[in-house]
Amino acid sequence: MRVLVIGSGGREHALCRSLQLDPQVVELHCAPGNAGIEDVATVHPVDPLDPAQVAELATRLRVDLVVVGPEAPLVAGVADAVREAGIACFGPSGEAAMIEGSKAFAKEIMAAAGVPTARSRTCVTEAEAAAALAEFGAPYVVKDDGLAAGKGVVVTDDHDTALAHALACERVVIEEYLDGPEISLFALCDGSTAVPLQLAQDFKRAYDGGEGPNTGGMGAYTPLPWAPEGLTDQLMREVVHPTIGELAKRGLPFQGVLFVGLALTSKGPKVVEFNARFGDPETQVVLDRLETPLGGLLMACATGELGPDPVFKPGSAVAVVVAAENYPATPVKGDVIKGLEPTEHAYVLHSGTARSGGDVVSAGGRVLTVVGTGHDQDTARAHAYELVSRVQLRGSHHRTDIAR
Repeated sequence: MRVLVIGSGGREHALCRSLQLDPQVVELHCAPGNAGIEDVATVHPVDPLDPAQVAELATRLRVDLVVVGPEAPLVAGVADAVREAGIACFGPSGEAAMIEGSKAFAKEIMAAAGVPTARSRTCVTEAEAAAALAEFGAPYVVKDDGLAAGKGVVVTDDHDTALAHALACERVVIEEYLDGPEISLFALCDGSTAVPLQLAQDFKRAYDGGEGPNTGGMGAYTPLPWAPEGLTDQLMREVVHPTIGELAKRGLPFQGVLFVGLALTSKGPKVVEFNARFGDPETQVVLDRLETPLGGLLMACATGELGPDPVFKPGSAVAVVVAAENYPATPVKGDVIKGLEPTEHAYVLHSGTARSGGDVVSAGGRVLTVVGTGHDQDTARAHAYELVSRVQLRGSHHRTDIAR
């Protein structure tokens, strides 16, 4: 099987690393890639937001499967163009990807499917936003309706901050605050059915203790030893199957991975958000524990032939993100990175990196993800932070409480 992965982040590095281990995958390409991905795949220049460019590259490389990593290419219709070229694609159509591309559309689907979620209002004027903030009260939850690279959500007790964020967006969804811990579930979907991957938990805030602004994610771990027995089955039954069923009913069969962000509230699990692709950094830990070969799973989704639930290795994985100076505001780029060599139980996945001469340099906000593994969570965590301590990147920062 020849595979082309579209994207350039830590999620795509994790996908390429797992695909490289699949004996069915005989040729692996990535576009546009990064400094780490080029060690495991042949990288190619491409504009990932240009469906015609991606389809042309896939055709020229004669690949059997295209895996679209990020959300923006999916919403732009890259998967549609690839399928029209006669190539199997892991990733939903542009219309189905609006489950992530529009918070309002996601709420509409959930309401129609009877999926539990927070009460909400979609607002386009200052008066509507002010009324919604008054209705739900603090803590205020204000979400940009469109794509915002994981940073379009403001959760605050300050009314003025909440209203200012609402006014800075064209359209927002304002909703009630959900209590309880948040978890992440990836469900692989083939258009009519779905199978779950292992549950994970990520850490969105920039700094220790859940302080600071929201980010794309500063770390994650799997499995969740504290999760109630039967939780995954419950989420598949109450959330995933009704959602993909409603999409299919509308002529939008979902082929790819449905990411479900959930809050385990005092009144039961409720959906916080849907993504139409693998989440980052949860992907890095979930794929580390996956035993079932990834290439076959993704091809089964693309061709409507999903089989039994995937199998996972015992033990734990913990991921810690190393971010550039000033992230999540405007990150500083171009600094040389050292200390990337793996240890026996930990390794580095590249996110925002590039090559400059013979050096690997920072080229984004979340620069690296360090993944540690072990027989239990504490051991995996220790292995991750041991390698984090060796990474040298001027001005970088990371959370010290991931999976604590």
